[in-house]
Amino acid sequence: MSNDAKPNPAPTKSLRFAERIAERAAQGIKSERTQARLQAAVCTLLETTLPSDLKVADICRAEGVAHGTFYVYFRDIRHILSETLTAFVGFMQVIMRRAAREGDGSDGVRRTTAAYVALFEQNAGLMRCLVTRMDDLPEAAVAFEKLNREWTDTVVMARQRRLSREDKAGLIEREELLRRAHALGGMVDQYLIMLLFGRDSTLADISRDRDAVINTLTLIWERGMEP
Repeated sequence: MSNDAKPNPAPTKSLRFAERIAERAAQGIKSERTQARLQAAVCTLLETTLPSDLKVADICRAEGVAHGTFYVYFRDIRHILSETLTAFVGFMQVIMRRAAREGDGSDGVRRTTAAYVALFEQNAGLMRCLVTRMDDLPEAAVAFEKLNREWTDTVVMARQRRLSREDKAGLIEREELLRRAHALGGMVDQYLIMLLFGRDSTLADISRDRDAVINTLTLIWERGMEP
């Protein structure tokens, strides 16, 4: 991708999972609304609170419900975190698949990269829980690992189709493409982790232009999957 190439417009629709849960809460029956409100509160609180510091009282206070109401729907903090994070992974999967369907080739790579960056930025607290692989939330870890595996397979299959169209199908074996996709995904995650959760002022300064960041990450994916 040339430096003077006009970037595709970044997604403008909010990808905040807390807002999606709130929308669902407004449409369901009372019990569903209450449960969704509690989960939305968790999403919001995680933006400023580490999961280890999250308390039932904080969640109830945020939604103005009685302490006992929490236990009608969730056993404890671990349960609500696990349920919320697993649901968030499903939400991520829907967003990423939609972005992939809307583009093709380099445009598809950029769209999915932009969607992932937006998901990371707008749900930083939830993403921090997922990427730090909390040992006491195995269900969420399994869901996130499954998402990564499926997405890696999607990326590799798309690259194989592209190589086939370009008469380059035999230049890279599938196992090599899988290794590259796993490595590239890890690099992108680490970049975003350092940017959003680290204290590197230099990285923050050079990452102020969101479109430029997306272009860089897209370039890494494109070059890294080339023969």
